[in-house]
Amino acid sequence: MPIAHGEGNYYLPEAELAQLEDKGQVVFRYVDAKGQTTEAANVNGSARSIAGVCNAARNVVGLMPHPERASEPELGSADGRKILESLIRSVVPA
Repeated sequence: MPIAHGEGNYYLPEAELAQLEDKGQVVFRYVDAKGQTTEAANVNGSARSIAGVCNAARNVVGLMPHPERASEPELGSADGRKILESLIRSVVPA
């Protein structure tokens, strides 16, 4: 998935990172093709390989990867479309 954060990365003090983890607010991580968190997959050195978090109410998500930049084969990948479609399914009744 494309990223566009320049040199930015996710950082919080360790106690706050632990709180996010404990509350299940880490929703995306940088992982390799096998789904493993590795140093090579964590392209910007983000704390705990965090790529996205949500608020306590779980209705707001912030993420570094850009699924919209990988939503059509013409863009080089349609992998991001899965994320976008899941958002639509979560708010539009079947």
